[in-house]
Amino acid sequence: QVQLVESGGGLVQAGDSLRLSCAASGRAFSSYSMGWFRQAPGKERVFVAAISRSGILQAYADSVKGRFTISRDNAKNTVYLQMGSLKPEDTAVYYCAAVQSAVVPRSLNDYTYWGQGTQVTVSS
Repeated sequence: QVQLVESGGGLVQAGDSLRLSCAASGRAFSSYSMGWFRQAPGKERVFVAAISRSGILQAYADSVKGRFTISRDNAKNTVYLQMGSLKPEDTAVYYCAAVQSAVVPRSLNDYTYWGQGTQVTVSS
């Protein structure tokens, strides 16, 4: 029922900032909780951040807490991930995900729709 397209990835230096965007198709964006996941080379896909339908409730992985901020603009059908103080270990493909839920799941198995991902590379 929804298609997701990530953008904003690229090559940056350690300490830099980067903003990722996820644009959703359809007219029911406000009914979805949204999440960001990432997958580094040779590792499994893991939770990064999630946000509730209204944007009031946010959840973060311990590894990014204090550095990353998730937000959404329901009028634009877009969710964002503002990444600051980037480290080489943040290098990964970042995926946007959506699920019709009143809560904010942390498990990738709870999300129904996925984007194709955008590459973020942080050099030292």
